[in-house]
Amino acid sequence: MATQMNVLYENQNIKIKELETYIKNTKSLHPYFEINFNGIKPKNYCGFLSIESQSYFIAPKITNEASTNLNIFIYMLIYAYDIKLSHEDLIDAHTHEHRIFEIFIKLFADELLTEFKKGVFKKYVTLEENLKTLRGRYMIEKNFTNFHHQNIYCEFDEFSMDNELNRFFLFAIRVFKKYSNYPNLSRCEMILDEVEYLNIDFNRLNIYFDRMSSRYQKSYRVALMILNRLVPMPDKSDGQSFAFLFDMAEVFEKFVGKLYKEIDNSTQLQLQKNFGSLHLKPDIVTANKIIDTKYKKVKDRGDLSTQDKYQMFVYGVNFDIGETMLLYPKHLVDIDDSLELGKGDDLVRLEMRSLDFGFDGGFNEFIGEIRDRLEGINV
Repeated sequence: MATQMNVLYENQNIKIKELETYIKNTKSLHPYFEINFNGIKPKNYCGFLSIESQSYFIAPKITNEASTNLNIFIYMLIYAYDIKLSHEDLIDAHTHEHRIFEIFIKLFADELLTEFKKGVFKKYVTLEENLKTLRGRYMIEKNFTNFHHQNIYCEFDEFSMDNELNRFFLFAIRVFKKYSNYPNLSRCEMILDEVEYLNIDFNRLNIYFDRMSSRYQKSYRVALMILNRLVPMPDKSDGQSFAFLFDMAEVFEKFVGKLYKEIDNSTQLQLQKNFGSLHLKPDIVTANKIIDTKYKKVKDRGDLSTQDKYQMFVYGVNFDIGETMLLYPKHLVDIDDSLELGKGDDLVRLEMRSLDFGFDGGFNEFIGEIRDRLEGINV
């Protein structure tokens, strides 16, 4: 891993010329950075970059203290993605910021190894082989062309670990081993010694889980999450350059949604409903309010887009809930505004509020404080 940590901030120009040049020349990074004549700055993505023995951490700009911003970002990830850490691991996470990638690798490998110890997932797969004795179904057409040979073409079912799910795990393990030396990755790989390695397009993967394979769902989801956020990059040195980046809009939505669920267990997240040909899926629906999270900088209603107003009006009218709220992370100023959309029976009230993440303390204290602030917003 890299030896020196440089802190960058989302939506702020990068002042390191070598890094600017690298980003310009690396197309795989272009979706995550805004590149123009005024310079280069990260978009709404935060996380870790390891580039030719240099480490960079892109953090959200919450306070003026770099270490506090890093800790808050790590706390948000741990809570939003339900990462279970020991007290020692938690301390290590925010004293060695570059290890956030290792935390996710550890989560995946430890969970997978635990399930492997209970028994590697196997399923019946259909095989074709040319055998000396008949096994399973006799393949007439192939044996007809094989008339002068002593072996017999057979088709049979075998209870095998060489299946789609385990092939995905093997693929993920070998990708992760390029960037991590965590021992349990190699232990998991050794267990899958009978599995054929294939280069898998994980974006098109659609694995069905039944009662026999359901215990592997968490490992599968974590592996996909890592793969989708891992950006391999060319490296002229002997190391491996990569980025591990999170869309902060997603992190913010997951974090706030989970807090709302704790505050009120009847809260529904990502509730999808169809109203004729209209398909709606608000972020958060409580008993009396619809909340949509927006990870963007605004000051007041003057910064509110027409699209966002229409969206909340449509939510309110169709779900028959007259109280709605757009919730933003606090940046420079607190947002506390309200307006009315529509009239009469179609009147929808829209609040604009911001959630302050500024806090200097431990993980449990941080979660408790932000939960209290969120409850205060809803009073």
